[in-house]
Amino acid sequence: MTDFRCISTKEAAKILKLSTRRVVGLCNKQTFEGARKEGRDWKIPEEAVFAYRGNINSGKEKEGMLSCAVGNTSYMDVVKNSYYVDKTLLIRDLIDDQVPVILFTRPRRFGKTLAIDMLKSFFEKAEEDTSVYFRDKKIWSCGERYQKLQGTFPVISLTFKDAKFADWASTFEAIKNVIRNEYMRHDELFISTCLNPVEQDYLSRMQSDRLNAVEYTRALLNLGRMLEKHHQSKVVVLIDEYDTPIQQGHTLNFYNEVITFMRNFMSGGLKDNPSLAFGVLTGILRVSKESLFSGLNNPIVNSVLDEKYSKYFGFTEGEVKEMAAYYGQQDKLEELCDWYDGYRFGNTEIFNPWSVANYFYNHCQAKPYWTNTSDNEIIREIIASLTPDIAENLFSLMQGRTVQASLNMDVIYPRITDGTDTIFSFLLIAGYLKPVSNAVETEFGTFMELALPNKEILRVYNTEILSWLRGTVDGNVMAGLEKALYLNDGKKLQEFLCKYMITCISCFDGAAEGFYHGMMLGLAAGMSSRYYIRSNRESGDGRFDLVLEPKIRSLPGIIMEFKAVKEEEVLSDRAQDALRQIDTKHYDTDLLDRGIHDIVKYGIAFAGKKVEIAM
Repeated sequence: MTDFRCISTKEAAKILKLSTRRVVGLCNKQTFEGARKEGRDWKIPEEAVFAYRGNINSGKEKEGMLSCAVGNTSYMDVVKNSYYVDKTLLIRDLIDDQVPVILFTRPRRFGKTLAIDMLKSFFEKAEEDTSVYFRDKKIWSCGERYQKLQGTFPVISLTFKDAKFADWASTFEAIKNVIRNEYMRHDELFISTCLNPVEQDYLSRMQSDRLNAVEYTRALLNLGRMLEKHHQSKVVVLIDEYDTPIQQGHTLNFYNEVITFMRNFMSGGLKDNPSLAFGVLTGILRVSKESLFSGLNNPIVNSVLDEKYSKYFGFTEGEVKEMAAYYGQQDKLEELCDWYDGYRFGNTEIFNPWSVANYFYNHCQAKPYWTNTSDNEIIREIIASLTPDIAENLFSLMQGRTVQASLNMDVIYPRITDGTDTIFSFLLIAGYLKPVSNAVETEFGTFMELALPNKEILRVYNTEILSWLRGTVDGNVMAGLEKALYLNDGKKLQEFLCKYMITCISCFDGAAEGFYHGMMLGLAAGMSSRYYIRSNRESGDGRFDLVLEPKIRSLPGIIMEFKAVKEEEVLSDRAQDALRQIDTKHYDTDLLDRGIHDIVKYGIAFAGKKVEIAM
């Protein structure tokens, strides 16, 4: 075989879509027949390389294939040992843009942490030659201008992803540990002769945890200044998941404390800081109205609606096709699209990277990988505050329809459930919705058509939303509610509704018809596989409260009209009033026009935890 044309390990790596380091390892294992070492490189028969690639694509050779890096956020580890989707051109664009501070808001597990570690690995000064991790990547082919910046900066790298505790005291201890660990990582400062006695005292007290809360707010600023003094170079600041403790504070009622600290901490280190080369932050939301960034000279915020940088978080269609070809699974592309595609960042089609990697790692088993690991606490908060209009839109989405929504991209945690615009904006930013059309800007605001991205997110709504609703009541009760509706058994329906309300609602909840309307919408969602659920729609001479249109013609149509009263004594009369209203207002017109003549009508009256049904 040595008579055939021989190629270098770098050329072989391109053919095989492996790292050069991996190809060298295969040569050392004598994987390629006829390969020989010449100096520091290998010469490999080209035919042996193509034969090996054929074995990979046919599934005959598994040993040399790199597995997907599931859960590994160390850039160096990933590029050495795993299949890596090259996102290094993010470095080029950040250098070109020369933005002092930029915040990337993206859903969880869309590659933010790996991107932050990639930036750290590229820019940070190190004793070892870290350029070896970039020489076969796209950034290196961009030229000397970018190459000469590799390994030239001191870097501050912080992640607050694990600062999630039940109270502010514990969360603050976690934040302090993150800061202190970063100080200790820069151990060169503790023996530096460039620092003055005040700075040395600060370091000593940082090391022994003797700083007070106010002094910790200056920790980012002080560390940057000391690193610049020691290295004679400006500092790169990288902060990953800056908003995790903020969300935790919102959820567990210490929001004011955490937002105050984070505002002072980040403003000190990122506002007009002469030691700062540039800063990159990642998170889910842009925390703006609390003035968290008010002192940062309006940092650039790059969100899911922006085209710039859109391809650097998540996998593009081309990247997924290339990955499928590498693993010899091109026939799985349709399944990959159904389950994990559908996102759109700017105008770029995006796949969920966490789920795609898990899909290949788990031998192409389609499962809701992302939804099983992400924190859906905010989703549950949204569901707990459903209004009839929002509930109807959610159920429309679950049935494959789109919704038109007004967006507020400055949504903040305390205001997430304030209204339709904030709720749907959060769901879009957090990865639970996708834009179907471009945003329309009007004098009244930003409007966009939204839909569910894929099967995996539909599973979120079917598990998190419906399971939350079902989880608030015994499963037998929920099954009973559905059974009563299927059997047209008004007595049983009343019995189960009473049991549900006694178990689940506060005496202060049942205050207005809107509350009961939302509750019934939530319960009806359990039947969305068999019924189209419509609320507050015009039909006949008015607007009905709730209609369930059967997807299967053997099932009856269902019309419900609700009344809320304060006196239990009039429940029966008001239930009859609600039933008569269905007839006098001809709410069955829409169902009749659709050819549905088997219709069950319910007049339902509520008072506190009591209910009366007429049918």
